[in-house]
Amino acid sequence: MDSRELAALLTAEGLRLVDEVGPVEQTADVAAIVSRLRRDGHSPDLVSAVVTQARLRTRAASKFGPFAARMLFTRAGLEQATRLEVAARHAVRFRDAGMRKVADLGCGIGGDAMGLAGLGLDVLAVDADEVTAALAAYNLAPFGESVTVQHGTAQDTDLAGVDAVWLDPARRAAGHGETRRLAADEWSPPLEWVFDLAARVPAGIKLGPAFDRDRIPPRTEAQWISVDGSTIELVVWSGVLARPDVARSALVIRGGTAHEVTASADAEDVPVRALGAFVHEPDGAVIRARLIGDVARTLEAGMIAGGTAYLTSDAALTSPLVQTFRVREVMPLKLPTINGALASHDVGTIEIKKRGVDVDPATFRRKLRLRGTDEATLILTRDGARRVAILADRV
Repeated sequence: MDSRELAALLTAEGLRLVDEVGPVEQTADVAAIVSRLRRDGHSPDLVSAVVTQARLRTRAASKFGPFAARMLFTRAGLEQATRLEVAARHAVRFRDAGMRKVADLGCGIGGDAMGLAGLGLDVLAVDADEVTAALAAYNLAPFGESVTVQHGTAQDTDLAGVDAVWLDPARRAAGHGETRRLAADEWSPPLEWVFDLAARVPAGIKLGPAFDRDRIPPRTEAQWISVDGSTIELVVWSGVLARPDVARSALVIRGGTAHEVTASADAEDVPVRALGAFVHEPDGAVIRARLIGDVARTLEAGMIAGGTAYLTSDAALTSPLVQTFRVREVMPLKLPTINGALASHDVGTIEIKKRGVDVDPATFRRKLRLRGTDEATLILTRDGARRVAILADRV
């Protein structure tokens, strides 16, 4: 979206048309909508802006639920926005720590600020991009005077009266559409500035889940977060926002319910053991937080092989922090042997998972003979030094 489209959109006519068109479910509907709007005499800028918003509102429903139907977006802003259920959990931490006013530095289209304001906190929302700041102001307007939106840089923001800050450094080049990823040293605001501010002011810093662990500042809490199996972010908490004696945590959200494991340091791995009756795959947030060992001990499990995250046990235990599979059969990772097992178990639908072996699951799937009526999971991994295939069922 450019400034001309924004100007056309933020009018009574533009906003009316966006609400009238509503979310677009099918790509084929776009051409019909464009033709109708142009036939009704609307300008090209307005038609482009309305259709873009209709498509983005459809995509935004997975992050913002019913709120998406009244919000405005850019493509880049939506991609980088925090899911509302996650933003709300972040906001609880600020509230419970006694924070009253929070500066959201790099607010984007306003997702995290919505979470903060929704819990009654005062918010100063700042973004360096003028179009994005304007959309944030629109999205945050329902919260009234409790939210102030500014167009400006994080470094130039006056933090007088602010109790804590939320920082989401720009990790992509400037723009509202598809943009390239930046190296950590190119982020805006600069990472060094961000960490220096967090050492002086209680802060939450949103980073990518693959962020270099060696760059995490000391005396902070690093929290990896996953939602429904996808590891989405790392948040570094400082000051009173970091929990005492917690340096590593993994927050796993499944179906709207949260589960967490915390530790004062990386957990020591459990020993490798013989393959048992069950295989467990730790959630990605647990793996990133290096808390596999702590989770394994609760399951009475050991590692299948060094260097892979798969666990194995004989105890009939599971956890929301792992996916658990009951072993049917173990065999060498050889295609004829696997196809024979699939036939003998009457398997026609297969889920393929792999760790520790150089196999492309999509290519491997095409070589499988799936002619039965049953379904199963095929786990391709190592058992000690052996490459094995484990036919299993989800627990």
